[in-house]
Amino acid sequence: MSTYFPSGVGLAENRKWYVVDAAGQTVGRLATEVARVLSGKNNPRWTPFMDLGDHVIVINARKAVFKGSKAEQKMYRHHTLYPGGLREISVRDQFAKHPERVIEQAVRGMLPKNKLGKAMGKKLKVYADEAHPHSAQRPATLVLDERVAAQK
Repeated sequence: MSTYFPSGVGLAENRKWYVVDAAGQTVGRLATEVARVLSGKNNPRWTPFMDLGDHVIVINARKAVFKGSKAEQKMYRHHTLYPGGLREISVRDQFAKHPERVIEQAVRGMLPKNKLGKAMGKKLKVYADEAHPHSAQRPATLVLDERVAAQK
């Protein structure tokens, strides 16, 4: 008896495309499910050092929600590398200007912090509204975990 081991040949050709509707979904719970699909952990062939994940398109990012006090208290911070260059923006302001960045940042924060994680993050496409230019890939609708669907 031999154990199946993926060779890495033809991975890009066998990737599937999924579309996820973020309307009414909690940002964190949505991000965990999307990160699982991007990394391939929902795939029985998953291997820690290979990118076996699929492409994910998130639509209606503008309609995602934050639970609790996160909408008022959560801040995004980055530094410009200049003296006194710490910049802060609240999640409410960032969500009003660029809702797709909020979802992207939540998902990428759940992926590995290395070359493999960057490759996984490139397979994520987030759009603020329902329209997306990936209809040629014929994406399947991804049904999220029942707990996430019950949040609606």
